[in-house]
Amino acid sequence: MSPPAVLAEELSKSFRTVQALDRFDLAVPAGTVCGLLGPNGAGKTTAVRILTTLLRADAGRAAVAGFDVAREPTRVRASIGLVGQHAAVDEALTGRQNLEMFGRLHHLGRRPARSRASELLERFGLADAAGRAVSTYSGGMRRRLDLAAGLILAPAVLFLDEPTTGLDPAARLDVWQAVRRLVADGTTVLLTTQYLDEADQLASRVCVVAGGHVVAEGTPQQLKARLGADRVEAVVRRTEDLGTASALVGGAAAAEPEVDVATRRVRVPARSGVATLAAVLEALGRSGVEVEDVGLRRPTLDEVFVSLTGRPAQVAA
Repeated sequence: MSPPAVLAEELSKSFRTVQALDRFDLAVPAGTVCGLLGPNGAGKTTAVRILTTLLRADAGRAAVAGFDVAREPTRVRASIGLVGQHAAVDEALTGRQNLEMFGRLHHLGRRPARSRASELLERFGLADAAGRAVSTYSGGMRRRLDLAAGLILAPAVLFLDEPTTGLDPAARLDVWQAVRRLVADGTTVLLTTQYLDEADQLASRVCVVAGGHVVAEGTPQQLKARLGADRVEAVVRRTEDLGTASALVGGAAAAEPEVDVATRRVRVPARSGVATLAAVLEALGRSGVEVEDVGLRRPTLDEVFVSLTGRPAQVAA
């Protein structure tokens, strides 16, 4: 079994009286996207800074692409790309000039730097805008250019620290699509984010971080399953039908229902999944109770996040 592309074992880091990381553990398989999910101050960015050799841990060990972060920082840096929270590109230069500059900073010759810039501009859908100043780019285009800059040396591991913060929904979708293409080509991605939908869309595995350590990890579906079974929800048209609907739904599901008068909604655990939904639909259909909506609902990552951290996640723009 191949070693993890990113490994952290009991990393700890404090800043004066603040414990930023407290025995932080992480293992990311090669060729996957791992989402570090947590509120501001949870320790996500501190972990990324240690893993990318920008900060030294007080205790614990870490390895990236098979190289020890503390003992082999030069080899780690040669194996990674880093896209931070804020764009690192120069707005006065064109897209092509930015990428060629990053290539030269990475010690590529003039011709290889030009060739790599052309390849990345095409890959990220920026070829038509290559000659324009970055100041004329949209937010999504700048972020894609930032991603391209992080891939100048075709790194084995790419760190994305809250890459879509402040972007509008369309720009976020652009970045998501770019990340999916990277993973399809074999790049390992460690993504820190506060956006639940971002983790759900991109990450094959999610680690929820709070208080400087991982409080839960698994696939998005596994984390959702921790909150319990699926549930059937029915919304009746008339408030006066809630009592009847509650009795019918509870009887069909063989479980105690919850009633929300404000939304005219009845909820019940769906222990048998679709079979429970079918039984509820049949019971309501026979009764003549008018319903506006009936469906099988699964827990969301938002609910997981609140249950684990005690606070809601950031709402995307």
